[in-house]
Amino acid sequence: MKTKSVSSQGGSREPVPAFAWLLAALAGVAYASWVLQFVLNPGLDPVNGYVSELSASDQPHHYLFAAGDFVSGLLTITVVVTVLRWVRPRGCALAGWLALVVFGVFSIADSLFAMDCAPNSDTTCALRERAGKVSFAHQFHSVTSVCVVTAGIVSLIALTIASRRSRRWPVIARWSWLLLLAETATALATLPLMYFGVLLGVMERVQVAVVSLWLFVIAGQLYADRHRPSPRRESGHRASPGPHGTRPKPSPPAPPAGRRSAGRPPTEAART
Repeated sequence: MKTKSVSSQGGSREPVPAFAWLLAALAGVAYASWVLQFVLNPGLDPVNGYVSELSASDQPHHYLFAAGDFVSGLLTITVVVTVLRWVRPRGCALAGWLALVVFGVFSIADSLFAMDCAPNSDTTCALRERAGKVSFAHQFHSVTSVCVVTAGIVSLIALTIASRRSRRWPVIARWSWLLLLAETATALATLPLMYFGVLLGVMERVQVAVVSLWLFVIAGQLYADRHRPSPRRESGHRASPGPHGTRPKPSPPAPPAGRRSAGRPPTEAART
């Protein structure tokens, strides 16, 4: 019976199915749907307005932007479930993949609990929000948004640590730390900007872009893993284990031409 050999740090000795990397790339594209704002909804303030305001119920094409979050979350969950069928991670690797599941779940929740209006671009909406005259979905949206960003950052940190420890995910190990630095710098820059109330939309768009790039890095790793030589090809000169885990005894070498083989009649040896 053929079994999959796995690594405890998040790498598999059998390649993950080919469609996984494509789904991860599509998740990154869907999560970057906010860039369509400059074509579909240029009136929304991109400097101070949050990305989530694009999917507010009173905004044009809000269904399209909400669908981007929904599709990204669904594809991310599918990718993680597929990977975990081939990988048995532990420690930081397990935490990283599970954080991606949380990211996917709250991305879907982000799309389902859309805001009523855009408070950072509409003064009337801001007054309604302060007066508490908005729906539960509007209020709960801030919770889902924070959970999405937090889960994305946790997955980035955990898988960065796991990949650099195990060296089983070289693409993630090479690029994730750059994204981690960018995400950390953006988060630190957001704190003073929140006090002054400026450029929050820019900072959030940078954070969302980093998460999209993170999904692309995961897609690149899954794609590269498809072309990594398998252990069977790397050690093809070795005999395969027997059914009980023992290697069969190697066959004796053929006798050199012109010599008589022990235990064979002279006439038979002469024929060879």
